[in-house]
Formats: sequence, structure tokens, C-alpha cells
Amino acid sequence: MTSDLAFLTIREIRAAFSSGELSPVDLLDDVLARLEVLEPRLNTFAYTDFDGARAAARAAEDRLRKRQALGPLDGIPTSIKDLIAVRGMPQRFGSRASSEDAMTVDAPASQRLRAAGAVILGKSTTSEFGCKAVGDSPLTGITRNPWNTDTTPGGSSAGAASMVAAGLVPFAIGTDGGGSVRIPASLCGLFGIKAHFGRVGVYPTSATPTLAHVGPLARNVEDAAIALSVIGGRDRRDPFAVTAAQPDYVSATRHHRQLRRIAWSPTLGYARVDPEVMALTRATVERIAALGYEIEEVDHVMEDPIDLWVAEFYAGVGTRLRATIEEHPEAIDPAVLEVLRPALMQEMREYYQSVFARYDFRERMRAFFEEFDLLLSPTLPVPAFATGLDRPPGYEDKSIVSWASFTYPFNLTGQPAASIPAGFTSAGLPVGLQAVSAAHDEMSILSLAAHLEADRPDLLSRRPPTVS
Repeated sequence: MTSDLAFLTIREIRAAFSSGELSPVDLLDDVLARLEVLEPRLNTFAYTDFDGARAAARAAEDRLRKRQALGPLDGIPTSIKDLIAVRGMPQRFGSRASSEDAMTVDAPASQRLRAAGAVILGKSTTSEFGCKAVGDSPLTGITRNPWNTDTTPGGSSAGAASMVAAGLVPFAIGTDGGGSVRIPASLCGLFGIKAHFGRVGVYPTSATPTLAHVGPLARNVEDAAIALSVIGGRDRRDPFAVTAAQPDYVSATRHHRQLRRIAWSPTLGYARVDPEVMALTRATVERIAALGYEIEEVDHVMEDPIDLWVAEFYAGVGTRLRATIEEHPEAIDPAVLEVLRPALMQEMREYYQSVFARYDFRERMRAFFEEFDLLLSPTLPVPAFATGLDRPPGYEDKSIVSWASFTYPFNLTGQPAASIPAGFTSAGLPVGLQAVSAAHDEMSILSLAAHLEADRPDLLSRRPPTVS
């Protein structure tokens, strides 16, 4: 189902609000009408609060009438992933082993969106505790990709990516503990970014507290920058919070930064990449070079750090779910159970060997970024594949996350990383290019992504067949 209001940017919506051509209530009504048609096909929501959204839209409309708008997101509809706490809504983690009770506290991102007047429609779907890189869970079933509903939107921020790609909301908030913003951004043709670890506060404490990021997915770079500006900034409840002042992310999308050298690595040194994905990402890198950037190909950046990531991520989730694993294992996704049990069997010495190896890996990456401003790679080795699979065909030798070869290393380092739209396969499926920066340098990613986006307006104008 299409609408004149679908696929508008935040800037366009705000302009229509200011001119009186559109009101927050009118926009919400349009979104809900489209949701009624598309949600049965896509399954993007784990929980909805349309009454709360209507109240928020009416309040935003009243502020606009009085010229008291709270900022660029006042009256803008969005959603928050069901790994993030939202006061008054349950936090189910995509799991039948979770409580149905409403949360009594907002996470920092939820609190800031609410304070900015955003209209929160509800909680978006996720794989169970974010443990899989695809879009299904025992609690909510299968979320589908609007570019082809027989394929996965990726995960674990599955619902967030699907609803943004379908034009239902201009942006949505996801989490990224091993690529869970960047993976679905790539498979759904979106820009998705995780800022440096601690830029966006996390509370209550994540099951993966040293890996978890919160970040936006959007159809264009500026919308993601606006959303990141709102949800970012120090929160005292997060012990890992970055205390430095937050940069002006939006300004980075309007000015081309002078970057010294950019590394392009087709495999990072170990990934196995689909030929069509490789061709599309390489062509995008050549296009970036044509814009005036110095690109150097680097074949080997690192050894695959998947064992370090698994030791940290699944041990944390497994500890949270230990009682369920031991007493009611049937309540957990079998694929998730398969990776949680070995993680829980780690000995203390083995675990700390991984911790120290992680710090060594971090230092090697810090040194790498003394030579380069950015590292580019494919975001994923494959385009979207069939729903119901935990990994792509041909990657059966990989785990439920290790097939996503390019994303998890940069949760271990905490560096800013994003997926940038890079084109479409012959089957009409999106492909993403990953950009990684040095610590705390989101501005270089945003600047380059906006420059590339301006050079590729055709990517922004393309619409998924599901909504037509």
C-alpha cells in the first residue's frame, strides 16, 4: 500500500508540519492505515501502543500550533526494538522465557525520544535476546523483508529495519551487539549506524554489557544523524558512557570532510563473499574514489575474531537465561540453545584468556586506524536469503552469527561502524557497504556516507515491491 506520506524524510515531514500542510495526527492516521495492510505481511511489531501514540501525536500537534515544538523529532512516528526498555510496555526480548509485565523505567534512548516528542508506536521484533542474525523468534515468529517477503530482513533488529524499508516510519531504533543494526540495514537497503561504544546510554544493563550499542536505522543519512543526536549523550546510569560532549552529527552530513586515506578490504582477510555482493561493493568503492578520496586495498586486516566475540556475547546471554536453559530448555529457540550451552561451560581461565586476547585485538585495530581514517568492506557476504534459515545457503559450516563475517569485530573494539546502501542485486535485493572509523569518529562515517548518498539519488528513490 502506497501513500503520499510514505517515504518522507524527517526534514520533509517537519517542513509540512511547519507549513500546516500536515499535522502529527494526520501523519499517524496515515501510518496506522498502512500498518493495517502491511503488518500482516511483514510482522514488524512485538508490541503496539497505538493509544499512547495517538496521545503523543495530539500533544505534538498542540505544541506545533503554539509554536512550542520540542525539536526535529516532535510528532515523528518511530519504534523501539524489544531489547530496549520502554516505560509502560513489556520487554520480551523475543523470548517466551520473558515477563509480560510492563517496564517501570525508560532506557536512555526511550527517555530521550519521549522527551523530544517522538510518537512511539511500540516495540519492534527481534531474534531471541538478539542471538541470531536473522529475523525470527519463538515469541513473535518470522519478520519479513519488504524487498522480497520470502527473505529475511536480517537481525536481530529485524522489525526496525523492515518497517523503515517499507516506508512506515522514517527511522527506528535498534541494538547492535554483533552487527544487529548493520546486518538488517544491509539486507533492507538502509543506512544504519552504531556510534562509538557508550555514545548512546544503555540501561537497564544489557545481557552483553561490553558489546551492546543502541543505534538508528533510516532510509537516508541525515535522518539517522538526527535520531542519533537525540538519543545520544551521556547517561549516568551507564558505567561505560562516553563523557565527552556529543559531536554535531547532522552538520557532518552537510560538509565533506577531508580524509587522508581510506582502506578497502574485500574480505578483512578471512570472509567468503558472494560474487555479486563483491562486485557491487567494489563498484561503490570505485565510485567513492571517483569523488576524490584516496583508497588503498588491504587484503588482510585481521584474523577472524569470532571466538572472542562468542566467548563474550553468548556467555552473557547464557548467564541471564541459565535457569531457563536448565529447567525449561524447550522454551528457547533450539538454534540459540545450541550456542548458549557451550558458552556457559567456559572455565574462568579460558574466559579470561579471551578477555585479554580481545584487548590485544583492540590495540591492533587502534594502530591500524593511525594509518587510515576509514575502513570499508562489504557489510555482509550475501544478500537476503530465505526466511526460516539461521544462516545463508552455502554457509552451513558457519555458526548462526559467524556467517556475518564483517560486523562482529567492531563490537569487540567498540568503534563506530555503519552500513551504507551500495546497490541492488540482479534479483532486486539490497547490498550494503560497511564503513568503520577510528574511535569516537562518527563524523567521518556520516560525512562520507552523505557524500556518497548525494552521488546516488537513484538508491533513495527505489521502493520495495511490497508497498506498491
